[in-house]
Formats: sequence, structure tokens, C-alpha cells
Amino acid sequence: MVRSICKATTLAAAALLVVSLADLAQAQPKTRADCERDYKPAVGQQGKDVVWVPTPDELVNRMLTMARVSSRDFVIDLGAGDGKIAIAAAKPPFGATALGIEYNPDLVRLANCLLQVEGVSQRVRIVQGDIFKEDFSRADVLTMYLLPDLNLCVRHRVLAMRPGTRVTSHQFTMGDWKADEAAEVEFRNAYLWIVPARVAGTWALRDSAGLQFSLSLTQTFQEIAGEVSQGGRTQPLVGATLRGAEMRFAFNDEHGVTRSFTGTVAGNQISGSLRGGGRDTQVSGSLQGSQRAAPWAEMPDQCKRFYNR
Repeated sequence: MVRSICKATTLAAAALLVVSLADLAQAQPKTRADCERDYKPAVGQQGKDVVWVPTPDELVNRMLTMARVSSRDFVIDLGAGDGKIAIAAAKPPFGATALGIEYNPDLVRLANCLLQVEGVSQRVRIVQGDIFKEDFSRADVLTMYLLPDLNLCVRHRVLAMRPGTRVTSHQFTMGDWKADEAAEVEFRNAYLWIVPARVAGTWALRDSAGLQFSLSLTQTFQEIAGEVSQGGRTQPLVGATLRGAEMRFAFNDEHGVTRSFTGTVAGNQISGSLRGGGRDTQVSGSLQGSQRAAPWAEMPDQCKRFYNR
């Protein structure tokens, strides 16, 4: 009798498990329509600081391609909406890990449902948060589709990120910070910026052949200029460029020989190679004193309203 009861209990438990698993499988969303059953956003609906308008697929692809997103990258999307850009960043051919920050909790729930539909829930998270309060400094790539004043008001935080961080925006610019690259897809714009290293100041450099020179640099965003002092002579830099932490320039040395520098900046240190006079030499140097002020990297006064609420 006891054995019969145990057997019946086991069979009942197994039946309940089968039913539960079936219910669970049925409950798993399989399409966007499943996710939108309880909430379906409307294009143009009002949000906290912006209206919701999804970025077209082709433009999403162009933005991520411009930023050279790969499986090594951590992508953060500001104002993630339904998670479209973060989802695309995680899928082939990009394969990145991604985080979306979205203020609207309904959109956050929808986005997290869509992560399951698209099969990227192991690589993507969408969180509810305010882009003016959330930390996005860990991103290798930052994406956004905000408004011009919002772009301008996160710009100082973007410029404080690691040099070389790639930032891409749908439609809107960053004020007077010129984009490093721009593209147009079906009358819509995509922009790319590379966060520049801070290089303004005076640098003392020496190459492996004993050549010593002083480098004085000015900077506004990624645009740099300056001069080299060497052997009692001062010469202007020619073709000076800065892309992330990578810097290039040329100058004429005290003998009139044109020398070209290619190297990188890491904090207060600089290193690279110097080509000229029929040979290449290794160069290293350091910043003398402190970096010059960078008013171009400060928060505009009108942006305080976003951070004081």
C-alpha cells in the first residue's frame, strides 16, 4: 500500500514537472509581438528628455562599423530604448558585450524581453537609469541617439574617458567638437569621435641616437599644434595630428633635416619612433610640469540643470 502511494506520488510529481516545463516553454517569448503583448511603444512618444524614435537598421550597422566594434569591446548605449543598438552590437559580425541605459521602465522591460527573442541575453543587459547619473566610463565604444543639448551635456564626461574610446551618434553632433568621421545613410547622419589624449604642455624628448628636443603643444579637442625647440632653434610642427593616444608630427631639425614622429601618449609619458636622415630611432619623453588647462573639456554652464535635478 505504501509502495503504491509513493509510486502514485512520484507519477503525480513527474506529471506536474512536465506541465510546468510545458508552461515555461510556452511562456518564453519567441517574437517581438510576444514581447509587445503588454506594452508596445509608439514612435515619437515623449520620454524624460527625448522622444523615442528607433534608429534604422542600416544606420545602426554603419555606426557600429564606423566604431570598429568587435568581440573584444564593451559597448554602452545611452538612451537604449528597446535595446536595438545594444542587441545589434552583440550579434554577428560584431559580437560585443553590451549594456543599454534607458530611463523608461516599460522600455527596459521590453528590451530585456527582446534580448531573449534575439538570443543575446548572455551578452547584453538593459538597465533602468538616468544617463546623467549612471557611470558609462568603462565603455570601449559609446553609442547614442539623443538630442544636441544632451550630447553637449555629456560631452565633458565623454572627454574624460580613456583615450581611444570610440563614440558614435545618430544624427546629432557634439557642438564644436568636430567628428573624426561622418557618414550618411538614407538622409540620416552618423558621426564618430575618438576620445583624444590630453597632450597640451611642454615635453622633453630624447631619441636613441642622443638627439634631444623640447616639444610645446597646444590642444583643442583632437586638434593640436606646436613647435619643437632643438639646438637653440625653434621650428613649427608640420602635419600634427592626434587620434586617441596616437600622435604624429614632423619638423626640421637644427641641420634642416625633416624628421617625422609617430608615437603614443600614456599619461605624462610619450614614446614612439623618429624617422629622418636615412634612419629610424626610438624616442621617449615626459611632460615637464603640469598639463595646460583644457577649457574645451569642461561642462558648459547650461548643463548644470541636468545634473542638479
